[in-house]
Amino acid sequence: MRSVPRRERKKLLSPKDIALSVAPMMEWTDRFCRSFHRTMSRRARLYTEMVTTGAVIHGPRERLLGFDDAEHPVAVQLGGSDPAELVKAARICADFGYDEINLNVGCPSDRVQNGRFGACLMLEPALVGECVAAMKGAVSLPITVKCRIGVDEQDTEEALNRLTECVVAAGCDALTVHARKAWLKGLSPKENRDIPPLDYTRVYRLKQNNPNLPIAVNGGIRTMAEVHEHLKHVDGVMLGRIAYQEPEILLAVDRELYGEDPPVADAFEAIQAYEPYIAARLEEGQRLHNMTRHMLGLFTGRPGARAYRRHLATEATKPDAGLETLREAVAQVSRLAREPIETAA
Repeated sequence: MRSVPRRERKKLLSPKDIALSVAPMMEWTDRFCRSFHRTMSRRARLYTEMVTTGAVIHGPRERLLGFDDAEHPVAVQLGGSDPAELVKAARICADFGYDEINLNVGCPSDRVQNGRFGACLMLEPALVGECVAAMKGAVSLPITVKCRIGVDEQDTEEALNRLTECVVAAGCDALTVHARKAWLKGLSPKENRDIPPLDYTRVYRLKQNNPNLPIAVNGGIRTMAEVHEHLKHVDGVMLGRIAYQEPEILLAVDRELYGEDPPVADAFEAIQAYEPYIAARLEEGQRLHNMTRHMLGLFTGRPGARAYRRHLATEATKPDAGLETLREAVAQVSRLAREPIETAA
């Protein structure tokens, strides 16, 4: 594989841009989820589900890529390994108005491996560099990469360093590292999110050796106290499942990381702020469940949270379910103060 000529990297992303983001998660971070998350934080950077280059080029683009203006800042994550195809897809995504294009070098699923993209690209760092360089030459958006610390029997020092060298030479604007290896054989995608041990210090060393490259860490981070601890060592933190399963953590982001008031005071206000969006989607023919399935993690720790979830799970799926169904579910929840979301001391 030929080497990629080093590009002078224009700083299109600052550390503040990536201080806190919500990870791309298949079947979770769709446009409805992102719009809901945005009600709780103006600042958190949001990501689409991964979408393949073939789907972008040949598929139903509006359904796959469409988003609401209120979602900004929002990034699209692409899956692919052919530089020419990535250029085509990047141009399409740029025309849609995304704020960033992220290349997936971390997903370990069989489908992704069969398509020669995702985590298996950790084994082809020069090709990843070619992909980044091609997209950098085609669009003016920031081009970023999300990767693992290595795969299978790779030495994580050598593997992550080599990948970083290749993408930096290609002009990569930021790197997000899931601080686990991916095992391409022997572990399922779900197991790859939990079983390989986390090694945050490996990501910290990468940042020490690449002070000019914005670097974010991802994997197993569940509290704002942990976010603050990581930010002592890297530029950003990407939250995954906790942001989906207990989305109220996003209420702390603007205040703690940016010194700004959040858009809403609590989960009750978040739902009120989200109602106009839901109403508009219902008018378009969407089912209530398409929106409320992303809200089931609200009210964790409050009396009535289980009844809230049960009501939405059984009633929001019905064809005629509307805002009143959501309001009935919320009415099950006590408005007494819950235990506060853990924050930094």
